[in-house]
Amino acid sequence: MTSKHLNRIVLALAAASFLLSPSTLAQTESELTESGDWQTTSAPEPGSDQAVLAQAQRLIAEGNPSGASSKLSSWIEKNKRSRTPHIAQAYYLRGLARLEDDREYKALFDFELVIRDYSDSEYYTKAIEREYDIAILYINGLKRRFLGVRFESGRPIGEELLIRTQERLPGSKLAETAALDLANHYYKNRRLKLAAEMYEIFRINHPDSRNLRYAMLREIECNIARFKGPRYDGSGLLDAKILIEQYQRDYPGESIRSGITDGLNAWIDESAAQQALDTAKWYLKTNDKPAAKFILARLLRRHPATIAADHGLQIMLDNDWLTLDEEPVSASQTPENQDS
Repeated sequence: MTSKHLNRIVLALAAASFLLSPSTLAQTESELTESGDWQTTSAPEPGSDQAVLAQAQRLIAEGNPSGASSKLSSWIEKNKRSRTPHIAQAYYLRGLARLEDDREYKALFDFELVIRDYSDSEYYTKAIEREYDIAILYINGLKRRFLGVRFESGRPIGEELLIRTQERLPGSKLAETAALDLANHYYKNRRLKLAAEMYEIFRINHPDSRNLRYAMLREIECNIARFKGPRYDGSGLLDAKILIEQYQRDYPGESIRSGITDGLNAWIDESAAQQALDTAKWYLKTNDKPAAKFILARLLRRHPATIAADHGLQIMLDNDWLTLDEEPVSASQTPENQDS
């Protein structure tokens, strides 16, 4: 589906919402004729504010968003400092016209004005919904128009709009959808740290979501995938290990089917231990023995059942950093590795 087609679907839904709004319904009445047709029996007074808005709406529906935008701009310029109750409606409607006219960035100014200045209006939530629609267009690749040409990436704007959606409608279904959309967007573009953080935010803010288990699995995957080796940041491994243990408690029947096994936990443990061992060896090379001793002691405490712990224990013994009474349990000394 092209962005143009999506725009038309969005505008059709928005137009229906507009026509059914209380302020619009109040302008017309219909009755059923003897022939079975609906007939309008009253209409806005010509030249009234309601008539201008209704005419702009018709122009959009008839495929003339530019004409609607022009008419609304004239009316807004004349009435923006007045106390008319229709000003929020006019800004919202002009945003729809601009969106339909492929001027979605310009439309954001109208929607933002409604959100910022008319939070008590019935158009507050509708404006946020339209901004969400624009965000989806941008993160899916629609480029921002500049001097009539689309060449500037709209993704940063789309990401910001998805964050704002969550902030402005906390706890709502739209906020839940926006959070997952943003996390999946980061994941798709291999921005794994941001993706992991967004999946975590999703879990915290929407603990009853039917997508909770999916978010947990994706977060685990992101934290593991962003570990590039012992020489790099390994904080993601610890996060993954904690979340794996939680997943095994919460979904015991799904763990194996999802690939969340003790073997995966063991791999994470070994990777983290190897990173600590490499760090300790680096300190030894720089003759910083106190730091090396500290790292190795922590390695033996946190990851005793690993091969790296065996190597770390040997280094500690070779440097007389351990007495027999202080000697911790390493992988080769755990009960499952001893002869019966």
